[in-house]
Amino acid sequence: MEYRQLGRSGLKVPVLSLGTGTFGGTNEFFKAWGTTDVPEAKRLIDICLEAGLNFFDSADIYSDGAAEDILGKALEGRRHQVLISTKATFRSGQGANDVGSSRFHLINAVEEQLKRLKTDYIDVYQMHGFDPITPVEEVLRTLENLVQSGKVRYIGCSNFSGWHLMKSLAASDRLGIERYVVHQAYYSLIGRDYEHELMPLGLDQGVSAMVWSPLGWGRLTGKIRRGVVPTSGRLHNAPGTGPSVSEEYLYNVVDVLAAIAEETGKKIPQVALNWLLQKPTVANIIIGARNEDQLRDNLGAVGWNLTAEQVKRLDDVSNSSLPYPYWHQQDIQTDRRS
Repeated sequence: MEYRQLGRSGLKVPVLSLGTGTFGGTNEFFKAWGTTDVPEAKRLIDICLEAGLNFFDSADIYSDGAAEDILGKALEGRRHQVLISTKATFRSGQGANDVGSSRFHLINAVEEQLKRLKTDYIDVYQMHGFDPITPVEEVLRTLENLVQSGKVRYIGCSNFSGWHLMKSLAASDRLGIERYVVHQAYYSLIGRDYEHELMPLGLDQGVSAMVWSPLGWGRLTGKIRRGVVPTSGRLHNAPGTGPSVSEEYLYNVVDVLAAIAEETGKKIPQVALNWLLQKPTVANIIIGARNEDQLRDNLGAVGWNLTAEQVKRLDDVSNSSLPYPYWHQQDIQTDRRS
């Protein structure tokens, strides 16, 4: 298992982590993702550790906290062997302050998460979304205090816009306190918006990416092919299937994935994941698994690399028009770098 440095920190993480969105399934939304219980979670963790994957990602809203609870129980006796990442910001109760990134909510959230995870500290703690109400200084000072208390070791964010992230980094620098070292973001062969602003920002500011939904909500598993559309699975059963993708665009991408899979002797999702690992700022990809077979398949994305020619073919087929102002900036950037 390859390890990469997480942003401008001294922490190294494996290039794959196991997401726990499939743990629990205690409500209708997450039941469509999976219903992994403690014994099943222990077995998946065994397989991960055998492969050198010791990084596990969760959030307080996954099955209303049940995912963290199951992860904590499954890791009993081996907490020291692993890294845990989890998140807070979204609504976790009915009270007016049970949502957002206020000092009130974050301190309460961390205390509850530590109990569920059965640990004294969280290795990487991320804001699950940008809170437009709470001043970034309050958010960051709260996170600084959590780091100083030993309850959190590194901080990050998720689903931020470029200006959200840059404003937060500038505030951290101005105050001389902890800064975000990782941004958990959606990025896939059929969802390359991350490249427009967040990737250049990450390169400039030393913020790594943890990629979620790297297979585009199940569209890049190989089950969807030209003329073949499954009638079951997460894409069909789960609400919230991400941005729309035209059928022809998807089929074109999958056609090239399939051709490269045949060339390399790998599976379509392994090729899609390996493509991401060739991209700047990507330190970690969060993989999900309902069962052992899916997990072992995803683990097969590492230990080898696509060729530069294969990466270019995938780049070309998945390319889409740039939004403003990036298409307008392209000429001057090309001219200055030539």
